[in-house]
Amino acid sequence: MKYFGTDGFRGEANVVLTVEHAYKVGRFLGAYFRREDGTKARIVIGKDTRISGYMLENALVSGLTASGADAYEMYVTTTPSISYMVRKEKFDCGIMISASHNPYYDNGIKIIDSDGFKLSADIERKIERYIDEGSPEIPLSTKDAIGKCFDYSEGKITYAHYLEDLVRASEEDKPFEGRTVALDLSNGSAYKIAPQVFEELGAHVIARNHEPGGTNINRDCGSTHIDTLQQLVYDTGADVGFAYDGDADRCLAVDEEGKVIDGDHILYLCAKHMRDLGKLKSDTVVTTVMSNIGLYKALDELGINYEQTAVGDKYVSENMMANDYSIGGEQSGHIIFSEHAVTGDGILTSLMIMQAWLASELPLSELTSDLHIYPQLLVNVKVADKEAALSDPEVIKAADEVSEELGDSGRLLLRESGTEPLIRVMVEAETDALCSEKVNKITDVLKSRGHAIG
Repeated sequence: MKYFGTDGFRGEANVVLTVEHAYKVGRFLGAYFRREDGTKARIVIGKDTRISGYMLENALVSGLTASGADAYEMYVTTTPSISYMVRKEKFDCGIMISASHNPYYDNGIKIIDSDGFKLSADIERKIERYIDEGSPEIPLSTKDAIGKCFDYSEGKITYAHYLEDLVRASEEDKPFEGRTVALDLSNGSAYKIAPQVFEELGAHVIARNHEPGGTNINRDCGSTHIDTLQQLVYDTGADVGFAYDGDADRCLAVDEEGKVIDGDHILYLCAKHMRDLGKLKSDTVVTTVMSNIGLYKALDELGINYEQTAVGDKYVSENMMANDYSIGGEQSGHIIFSEHAVTGDGILTSLMIMQAWLASELPLSELTSDLHIYPQLLVNVKVADKEAALSDPEVIKAADEVSEELGDSGRLLLRESGTEPLIRVMVEAETDALCSEKVNKITDVLKSRGHAIG
């Protein structure tokens, strides 16, 4: 598609994604979700803290109301909160204005359907056609058919209470009392909600990067700069630390020793805890092909099954929903707990980690001590033709040789990028030197065969 990718319509604000685009998206959605009896569509909107969020928000609202829909604004909030409120209050759809972990000058429009999932590709194609061709023609609403706009800040409170109630036995319960929790809020969507939730649950919160200014979201902070949280935990002696990305749909953690707990660690420790509680359906975890071989070996030792999907949380979600699995996710910290949510939720993930840790009565560092993460090296090779490169007999031969050489002590993943002219060469092995050797063997063949460019 021209505008929509795997995570909505995303690009540099007013360069790739403009106010005109946002207005047309609003115009289309307002008309598309109008009910057959003429009742106005109800659409909830949230945004992260980017400076461009204001103009895109106003453009979307203008488009929605001009097409006869009512817009409910939650203002700065998380993507998972929009997904939750759409389902809870039966909105026709939700819109999140965010470019997630991208720099501040990018922004995006992510559309969520009435079931809390990302909008189908078929509808996204119709939106693209309307943007470029003005088809179908959508008349402007008039008189009392024009939509209204409502302050819906209360949705954030409802969502926060939902999260709190997941881990406390009663309204007075303070399950995290006596624990010090460090939070790197990435100057993004979670900057208010996450500290409030942890404080309500009794934790002593040390918050950083919680002063958004429109241009500092994700800047040297958050889940894409985990070293910032590591330093915070080290400096303060916190019991645990959590870092979120710009729209708070992913979470990474740091244990009391300052070691990173990435998505693979989270899947491992939470799956163990869920199995102990009898909540791990089919004793299965859903991963993507990018999960570390160490995770699979550790799950094998526990007798826990796993499935692999293509890279992308949408594929994890589809697999989980199709097979009624309980947990799945990515190394990046997109973790889905299907009992509680249909999408990745960073704050929810941190609460589930807290529950697993406190139930164990062990230091958090010990919960993943049996998980050996193998060294990993990923190199992107720019190529002229991705299909030709991957089907080249010499490339296939080299890949087969590397896989045979690694045996059970490592693995090779050779795949094309879904969005760029790149071949991704990833090797996991017992040492960094071995990773480099095997990656170089593949990249050398790509170059010698004339596939690599630049």
